[in-house]
Amino acid sequence: MKKHGKKYIKARNAIVSTDTFSMAHAIEKVKELAFAKFDESVDVHVNLNIDPTKGELSVRGSMILPNKLGKNVRILVFAKGPYVQQALDAGADYAGGAELIEKIQSGWLDFDYAVSTPDMMGSVGVLAKLLGPRGLLPNKKNGTVTFDVGAVVSDLKKGRTFFKNDKSGLVHTVVGKVSFGSSALEQNISSFIHALQAARPAKAKGRFIKKVTLASTMGVGVAVNVDELMKL
Repeated sequence: MKKHGKKYIKARNAIVSTDTFSMAHAIEKVKELAFAKFDESVDVHVNLNIDPTKGELSVRGSMILPNKLGKNVRILVFAKGPYVQQALDAGADYAGGAELIEKIQSGWLDFDYAVSTPDMMGSVGVLAKLLGPRGLLPNKKNGTVTFDVGAVVSDLKKGRTFFKNDKSGLVHTVVGKVSFGSSALEQNISSFIHALQAARPAKAKGRFIKKVTLASTMGVGVAVNVDELMKL
């Protein structure tokens, strides 16, 4: 069983497990109860009414948060010919073909996102076991396999982030830092919830979003009133 420190226990005791809060109040609670010495991330955890074992009910999507997380993402593009320069002109940190594949095979993984043109995916496939488990493999479903590499790189540099459900039917994403203003956090959370609703599978039945919890990196979960959240 995981043991928690005194600061965590003190913060947990400040919240009744059955309490739910308006989004504004929940944000204030998360900020108030954060206790780490660093600027903690603020995470949203959403429990969805899906069967994660059924592929047709899987949830996957992306969004550009109105208030950037402040992280300078490193983008790699697998491409050849004029698409290499197109990627670099758009802000890609690395672009190329076989030389990048070999470098990654040797253990280099100093990038946050990978994009690929479709004609490169046959070669990139050899990296599936390395990049797949890390969420770094280009994927047509999230738009990172495309000939329009310039637009994708530009979006990623602007802060586009991706989300998908895990094996428990939960979706997790970072929406900011504890140091963010409450209004900025509220805008980012609303943007995520709208993107999540837009990604609802056609075959999903009943209430799609069952529970929403906010928490800082080291802090306790604060439940948000879902009925109120859906009205925003």
